[in-house]
Amino acid sequence: MNPTVHAVGLGLRRGLTELRQVLTNGQDLASNLAWLVGLLAPIWFMRDDLLAGTDLSVAAFVLPSLLSMCVGFNGLLMLAQQLVVEREDGTLLRLKALPQGMLSYLIGKIVLISAMVAFAWVMVLGAGALLVDGLRLHEPGRWATLLWVLPLGLLAMLPLGAVIGSLIESPRSIGLVMLPVFALAIVSGIFYPVSGFPAWLQVVAQAFPLYWLGLAARSALLPETALAVEIGNSWRHWETVAALGAWSVVGLVAAPIVLRYAARRESGSIMSERRDRALRRRTA
Repeated sequence: MNPTVHAVGLGLRRGLTELRQVLTNGQDLASNLAWLVGLLAPIWFMRDDLLAGTDLSVAAFVLPSLLSMCVGFNGLLMLAQQLVVEREDGTLLRLKALPQGMLSYLIGKIVLISAMVAFAWVMVLGAGALLVDGLRLHEPGRWATLLWVLPLGLLAMLPLGAVIGSLIESPRSIGLVMLPVFALAIVSGIFYPVSGFPAWLQVVAQAFPLYWLGLAARSALLPETALAVEIGNSWRHWETVAALGAWSVVGLVAAPIVLRYAARRESGSIMSERRDRALRRRTA
């Protein structure tokens, strides 16, 4: 059998196994549900507030943007965190000794995180159908947009998560990544239209994939009247595809290089040094 095909098969099985472990582990399941509840809580409080200049509620504007947060936070932060932790415990060192070990590992993570994001989308859309008026969930054509936004968004974010996870040296440093990601979410128009920002900040927002994910999700779920608060009064689907596609290409080129570099740095002596440092911290 072709080694690459075999590695892909191993990666698929690895991802499904990890997904089953998450779904059958009470603590993991509770933490994911708690995160979703926290994400959706503002929707309840903003459901009666109208977005300035429109007849649309703030909750209706924010809910599609939360879909982009599910992709961004899971695709970027979850993968980065798991890479850092599993490099620390020696998983990457063991995989380095296997033929195509890093490929099967990465495919497994893609399967796991993609399934978790899909689960989060179902929860967010279900809550939206119950809590928010004005969404266009009943129009089949809108679902077609969501069907291309999700895989393209994951393709743009997952490689970035792999790059960040490969560069971070310690699990304790992952918190330093969360702060700029939260700031990016605010700048990207998750909670307020980017068109209300200064011109230079609008340019910054459009440089990152999170803005385009939010825009595409809003185009799928909101009425045409919501265009009044969008840049150029347009959903800009072609620009969205181009922006997310460009980030996907950059990530797919950079991620394997950075991952191979991170794997080459792993050795038994480095693992021993990490254990010694951890023991010293515990006894200090």
